[in-house]
Amino acid sequence: MKNKHNTMNSSSAQKTYIAMQNKILKGVDVTCMLIEVIAKKSQNIPWKISINSEQYVHDNIRRVSMDKFYEIVTGNATAFRSLCEVLPQVLNDVIEILDNETVKNAVFEELDHISPNLLKSLYLLSFSKYEGFNTLSI
Repeated sequence: MKNKHNTMNSSSAQKTYIAMQNKILKGVDVTCMLIEVIAKKSQNIPWKISINSEQYVHDNIRRVSMDKFYEIVTGNATAFRSLCEVLPQVLNDVIEILDNETVKNAVFEELDHISPNLLKSLYLLSFSKYEGFNTLSI
């Protein structure tokens, strides 16, 4: 399994596909999947790619959206949606617990300068070098 965001360039895609080809040639009943965390649509399809102007496709090399991957792993077609529905409550619970506890630590103090909310500061710090995020106020 190769887990990549949907911004993979063509050179990286070709290298990934070739590596997957090598895996399926060496094994019996092997399936390789490019798991797309942010896919354009729900899918579990053979990955079609062009390498040196030649088209390649193999049923055991697949492009799979995150929801379909969760379905494969859990057997539940709505498992990813269920996870996404519960995350806001989990985050709220964690924020409430952290707000009620006092932690003295230089890292936490530094994060507090970004935002008084620990999870928000981690979020902002993670994306601070992304275009437009330096002015984000949450």
